[in-house]
Amino acid sequence: MRVTQLSLTDFDSDGCDDGLTELTEAEREAYVAVEQDGVGVREFARETERRPGTVGNLLRRARMRLGEDDADQEVTETW
Repeated sequence: MRVTQLSLTDFDSDGCDDGLTELTEAEREAYVAVEQDGVGVREFARETERRPGTVGNLLRRARMRLGEDDADQEVTETW
């Protein structure tokens, strides 16, 4: 599976951004790929040439900005 790079216009084009405009581009890419599209953390890390820990940090920051409780997430189990 190839992960495609997303841009802010991908979210604004349909008028529904789900609050994702609050995220940085890197946080948004990680959040969409892992949380919404079901891509694994390690797979996303390989596709984007990032370390799994970096992806985990991006997800944690994205969840915090979106007001999600990080304690309920199981990022470490997907590594």
